[in-house]
Amino acid sequence: MKMNPLGRTGLMVSELCLGSMTWGTQNTQDEGHAQIDRALERGINIIDTAEMYPVNPKGPETQGRTEEIIGAWFAKSGRRDEVILGTKVSGEGYGAVRDGAPISSATIREAVEGSLKRLQTDYIDLYQLHWPNRGSYMFRQNWTFDPSGQNTAEVLDHMEDVLGALAREVERGTIRHVGLSNESAWGTAQWLRLAEAGYGPRMASIQNEYSLLCRLFDTDLAELSMHEDVGLLSFTPLAAGLLTGKYQGGAVPDGSRMSIVSDLGGRVTDRVPGAVQAYLDIGERHDLDPVHLALAWAAQRPFMASVIFGATSMSQLDRALDASEIVLSEAVLKEIDAAHRAHPMPY
Repeated sequence: MKMNPLGRTGLMVSELCLGSMTWGTQNTQDEGHAQIDRALERGINIIDTAEMYPVNPKGPETQGRTEEIIGAWFAKSGRRDEVILGTKVSGEGYGAVRDGAPISSATIREAVEGSLKRLQTDYIDLYQLHWPNRGSYMFRQNWTFDPSGQNTAEVLDHMEDVLGALAREVERGTIRHVGLSNESAWGTAQWLRLAEAGYGPRMASIQNEYSLLCRLFDTDLAELSMHEDVGLLSFTPLAAGLLTGKYQGGAVPDGSRMSIVSDLGGRVTDRVPGAVQAYLDIGERHDLDPVHLALAWAAQRPFMASVIFGATSMSQLDRALDASEIVLSEAVLKEIDAAHRAHPMPY
């Protein structure tokens, strides 16, 4: 398993990261524990979670279960020191956590303490802001994104306030490093600038959606990432399962994500099947499993810190883990570029 630097933290993380958002709904605690055991056995050293998990579905009755499952594994195994653990504090508007309160110095201490208790640990390696209070163009909101209503002074005051609260947690030893999620290039630049000015810890990473079908990161954020050493932790690298090919021809397998969320959060459009087929055809021409094609391509991007993937079965997990052994040829990469030009932004 290839290892990559996590920003400027000095930590090295595996190029694949075990996602956990189905543990507690689609997966039981025992299944989650088996996935952790297998992932560590295969060389993964980073697990991603969030205080709002699990999802599919998500809600107040399940909120926090995923962290509890990971915490139970820590308590049972005694292997906390073998894992780089990333979790996330929920942003404004998600009513199942703190009644939708925004991220602020008034909420961070409570959120950190809640995660620590559920995770049965006394520190979090990477504490991430799940989405900006001001909103985000992620989750298909890029089509109508309009930042004109943002108040610059208020946004920057908020960032200073949050960085101060994060600095106090670092001083307490409850968190070691901090990161962003669902952020923009401008937002990330401001977090970095304020950290350099002494307001708090430097953001080590950014967790945004990135896949063969969703490449919003490729321009301004890619440039920022490379110059500023803020690595991408990409989520949904299989496009919520679309890139596996299992939904082609209108199929909806029992127990699949689409059987629970019919439009895959806005990812199902008329242009998606053609785009997916283009990548499936590349895999077939080069004798590559489509899962390996998608994950290996993401892992080979120059700004990638780690590719976060999830699984609901051990067979899916093993299939994804095998992607770490794949290096895509220049011929494959050229065909991927051609497919991207032919099928840009299908959702």
